[in-house]
Amino acid sequence: MTAQQNTSLASFTGDANPYGGGDPYADYRTADLPFTQFANLADRQLGAGVVAANDEFFAQRENLLVPEPAEFDPEHFGHKGKVMDGWETRRRRGASAEQPWPTEEDHDWALIRLGAPGVIRGIVVDTAHFRGNYPQAVSVEGASVAGSPSPEELLADDVKWTTLVPRTPVGGHAANGFAVATEQRFTHLRLKQHPDGGIARLRVYGEVVPDPAWLTALGTFDVVALENGGQVEDASNLFYSPATNTIQPGRSRKMDDGWETRRRRDRGNDWIQYRLVDRSQIRAIEIDTAYLKGNSAGWASVSVKDGEDGEWREVLPRTRMQPDTNHRFVLPEAAVGTRARVDIFPDGGISRLRLFGTLTEDGAAHLAARHQELGG
Repeated sequence: MTAQQNTSLASFTGDANPYGGGDPYADYRTADLPFTQFANLADRQLGAGVVAANDEFFAQRENLLVPEPAEFDPEHFGHKGKVMDGWETRRRRGASAEQPWPTEEDHDWALIRLGAPGVIRGIVVDTAHFRGNYPQAVSVEGASVAGSPSPEELLADDVKWTTLVPRTPVGGHAANGFAVATEQRFTHLRLKQHPDGGIARLRVYGEVVPDPAWLTALGTFDVVALENGGQVEDASNLFYSPATNTIQPGRSRKMDDGWETRRRRDRGNDWIQYRLVDRSQIRAIEIDTAYLKGNSAGWASVSVKDGEDGEWREVLPRTRMQPDTNHRFVLPEAAVGTRARVDIFPDGGISRLRLFGTLTEDGAAHLAARHQELGG
């Protein structure tokens, strides 16, 4: 089945063909979605979770946020039926034999806590392997609730929910993508499927907007960390893994949890450019090559740029990297900037970059103003 055009994004509706054997992803329907350049705010590594669902009879709600693609085993059945790698609810029924069909208002829902609050740029509702048992339509709402609310508190009448994706038909065994244009900071989502069915994965792409009060209380913190509002703006090579891995929380747990480039056969070098949470003073740097043993960067340097029109200034000169090692550097003086760049020579990879420092006075004021503007 071919994709139909819906504004600027490909959209899919209707059943996929029944599984016919072989590669279960061979007829998977997908498209290039421009917003996937942003970080996944619903990443469990950031602290995201599915806090509640009204029904998960066939498959658990927690599967929605599993980082790996959904798996399909055609022979795997349990005492409730076919075992699916996703969130699947039971079939809804009407009120009587005369009216056996669900009503237009009938739906199932799940509440998702974002790992990092932020502005959402796009959402993917993935129905991989749900070929005839996916929802007829989906909708997504967002809310901004401080603290760590319970499901009951999120469902209270005083919580304001904003529609991010209106009720929209979707297709089975497809990556259903939706661009979002709402300039507001959200902490939680409510995913609805109309009237019932199964969804394999949920991805929520956007920009982290941290709480300025929390960063102020921390004092010195990692000003490029994804959870604190740092971003990857560009990178020379993404052949093996995404550059965003380098600013994820915690240490790398395996080789593909970092950033690795293809082997260079020229005289150039690879690099990543970052945007800091806001204008900052950097006092210390960590470059970690954990789990990169025969493929770590040979050397690395770090540069900082202050403002759009500023010049790049090298603050850590080209320094030898050791495999599977965390390298720490205290700068002789604070480096002030809004952007940073790590260059590796000639190629290879690093697992994490940490830039420890504090916001400048104007950086803190700008961040606080943006947080308030976005409804934080």
